[in-house]
Amino acid sequence: MKRAALGLAAVGLMFGGTVAAAPTSSVTGTFPRFASVGAEFSGGKYKFNRPGVKHGAFEWSGRLTDTSTRDGNNVYVEVKVQGHDWVRHYGKQGRAVWLHKLSWDGAQRYTAKVMIRVCRDRGVIRPNNCAATYAYSHEWDRG
Repeated sequence: MKRAALGLAAVGLMFGGTVAAAPTSSVTGTFPRFASVGAEFSGGKYKFNRPGVKHGAFEWSGRLTDTSTRDGNNVYVEVKVQGHDWVRHYGKQGRAVWLHKLSWDGAQRYTAKVMIRVCRDRGVIRPNNCAATYAYSHEWDRG
């Protein structure tokens, strides 16, 4: 009986210490309006989720708009998590769509560095045109 009580107390202390050392809040912010010829990303918000919450992902959302509705080209938001390639999230030709995504690296407990931009997909022959790339980072307290 004593062993069981001591074992439970040790487990409680171990988990209690882990919870106390974890960061208490996520980091949030808003994006400026990203725009390039034919593409716009506006009303954007982001959050660096703390370790253990939603994979420690960079969570982002905003309205992606195809502003050149008659050119036949699509638009996309491109996100790069530290250590990985760019990932494209496409909109709809001639329309505005709301995007809400999570970007993370499965090998890490949390996301610390991200780059994001909006582009117009001009096809295979012509190069895509993109707005300026924005970089965001957050250093988590490692306890």
